[in-house]
Amino acid sequence: MATKRSFPGPIPILMIVIILAAISTWLLPAGQYNKLSVTGKTFTMVTDTNEIALPLTQQTLDSLGIRIKVEKFIKGEIRKPVSVPGSFTKQKRNPQGFIPILQAPIKGIMDSVDIILFCLIIGGFMFVFNETGAMTKGITWLAYSMKGREHWLIAILTVVFSFFAASYGMAEEALVFYPILVPLFLAAGYDLLVPLAIIFGGTSIGCLPAFSNPFSVIIASNAAGINWMDGLTERLVLWVIVTAILVWYILRYAAKIKKDPTASLVYKIDGEVKSLYEVNIGNETTTPKLDWKTKLLLFIYIATFLTMIGGVVFLGWWTTEMSALFLGSSILLAVITRLNEKIFIREFIKGAESLLSVAFIIGVARGVTIVLNEGHVSDSILYYTANMVQGIQPAFFILGLLFFYVVFSIFIQSSSGMAVLTMPIIGALAILVNVPGREIVNSYMYGMCLMSFLAPTGLILPSLAMVNISLKTWFKFITPLLILLTIICMVALVIGIYL
Repeated sequence: MATKRSFPGPIPILMIVIILAAISTWLLPAGQYNKLSVTGKTFTMVTDTNEIALPLTQQTLDSLGIRIKVEKFIKGEIRKPVSVPGSFTKQKRNPQGFIPILQAPIKGIMDSVDIILFCLIIGGFMFVFNETGAMTKGITWLAYSMKGREHWLIAILTVVFSFFAASYGMAEEALVFYPILVPLFLAAGYDLLVPLAIIFGGTSIGCLPAFSNPFSVIIASNAAGINWMDGLTERLVLWVIVTAILVWYILRYAAKIKKDPTASLVYKIDGEVKSLYEVNIGNETTTPKLDWKTKLLLFIYIATFLTMIGGVVFLGWWTTEMSALFLGSSILLAVITRLNEKIFIREFIKGAESLLSVAFIIGVARGVTIVLNEGHVSDSILYYTANMVQGIQPAFFILGLLFFYVVFSIFIQSSSGMAVLTMPIIGALAILVNVPGREIVNSYMYGMCLMSFLAPTGLILPSLAMVNISLKTWFKFITPLLILLTIICMVALVIGIYL
């Protein structure tokens, strides 16, 4: 019997891309743009032969053909050197061989160690918080206290899961809530699609316009060389819109099958499907109570993310300060719950371990950029691509990029890996074709998250297994919503490039 072959994971795919990048250094002509960056209170332009100091003014940017407000440089919103349009010069080839290929992931990890440590510390924070049991208690309390008012419960839980995904990137952690919510909604007369749409749909919709997700918007903005707060207002507005649409969509379906159980898509397509969990909530009469400690822990959890946003907006924080915030919050949680220091260290390290794969993905993906840069073809790719798209309206460019990410996300469902792999090139290209960097980041997030609703390389298959229904049923349920979301994302991107 033949062994079933699974699709390669993100790291093998990225290693293949590194090899392809190395091959390109043997085939493509080498070249480089002049680079402009801020040094102290002046611009520094690095050319082939020297460094030139220039006034830190809008006039300098205008004279170089860089259509960016000087305030973005002054405020630190542009963090990486910017390619100067029209300054591309050819260079001698520097082809990358076997040793540089082996060194690329290591150099990539070293080059992105700040964002990697930030991710690992967030993993530690999440495991320490989960050890307190506050999140499970909070969701369970909400589920029981809203019994008999399930339509309100659907709305509240969908918003909660969407918020968790948008704020810190909740994904796999949501799987623990199926045993709690599936029996509850079955007992209330709904089908298995309702809890799936709330949990998986809620986390998927939240990641689409994520406003502070460290694994997508922060990493992508960092790789593109912009401040992740650029475009925050637009993403917050879109988060409200798409979350409200998902709530309406679920409530509409739930009301229909409550009125007529035979209208259930699960019943029509999968037939009589049994839940994996006992439906034993219907006779429960007592509602769990939240003690003051649990309320305090939930407050600290939410306040940590709000503080992170406030620190970046008002105090100029970046990865060092944000990492320190989550480390401090982890210690505070341990002190309040009187968590044994051995358990604290164990859980914190387990949390960091849970994101080691993400750390390696970030490093390996950054290795692609390092190979291209050291082979002097990174700017060549940018130059010839810019020539290809020159004259294309920014609206067509950004929509084409959206669908590029939709398709490419079938193969890579790691948001951090995709960001570090593509943003350095596409982020620089955006400046040359006069598209705001924030919209490049948005097109990446929208495209990836639209595909995450269906991609077999993502979490949809494990989520379907938790509720015991088929992909065909989910596809039938979610397709109309995905069409609507795609149109909304397209409109948001087009509006965004002209703001």
